[in-house]
Amino acid sequence: MLKGRNLIKPTDLTVSEIDEICSLAEQIIVDPNSFNDVCRGKILATLFFEPSTRTRLSFEAAMLHLGGAVEGFSDAANSSTAKGESLSDTIRTVSSYVDVIAMRNPKEGAALLASQYSACPIINAGDGGHYHPTQTLTDMLTIRALQGGFEGHTIGFCGDLKFGRTVHSLSEAMARYKNNKFIFISPNELKVPEYVTQELDEAGIQYTTAERLESVIGDLDILYMTRVQKERFFNEQDYIRLKDSYILDNAKMSLARKNMIVLHPLPRVNEIAPEVDDDPRASYFKQVKYGMYVRMALIAKLTGVL
Repeated sequence: MLKGRNLIKPTDLTVSEIDEICSLAEQIIVDPNSFNDVCRGKILATLFFEPSTRTRLSFEAAMLHLGGAVEGFSDAANSSTAKGESLSDTIRTVSSYVDVIAMRNPKEGAALLASQYSACPIINAGDGGHYHPTQTLTDMLTIRALQGGFEGHTIGFCGDLKFGRTVHSLSEAMARYKNNKFIFISPNELKVPEYVTQELDEAGIQYTTAERLESVIGDLDILYMTRVQKERFFNEQDYIRLKDSYILDNAKMSLARKNMIVLHPLPRVNEIAPEVDDDPRASYFKQVKYGMYVRMALIAKLTGVL
């Protein structure tokens, strides 16, 4: 049972629970009108202490499509945090008004802390460089819809793998399925953290590293592009030096398999050239739509209406 649970990291969900959420999302995609009123009388709070477009709006759209209501803030400056209120007090207050909270916070561990003070389920919508489990569910629903399942894929993660919480979350989730292989493509300064590769080693998952996208793109079933995140850098010169490390264009796409798909958690800056958008393998805007459906399924499960 998912009712009343918190979702802080992808492994809070079992493999069967991920399948359950994806299956419900697929039902919603096929017949959305059947789910219009399932959350009537329920309220979602979106507490975003860090900027967001897709995650915040998809959560809000998800709840509205389910017939529920939304309250919250998109800027911490508009909350009592600006007056010095602690996160624990904010959560105690908001959770007394609503049925579920989706929270993004730039501090690692903030979602776990919030869950210790909340009277309702907490959904981690991103906590610094740690986890982004609903983006992971979005990615997985996209992979299942476009590649037929979660097993037997060679997945390339490209770009900012050091600070990319979506990379950490998805690699951890996909490592639970059989016969997946990972290729981590990044400059040395942005390589995937040791704790991620250590978990893969312990699980016996096959992975390699590369610095040139061109050298490995032809081996991939899934290419997961990421932007170099300016907000994670303390030194602007380091950001400027690394921000253009990888740019996916038509020339590189010509080296890829015909059935490879390109994913990106967005926003992009210039790591995917606009010319790639017309390629049928470019799936990142489909991914955006799947994100709303999977969040509809998750909200329905956590609030216990389905």
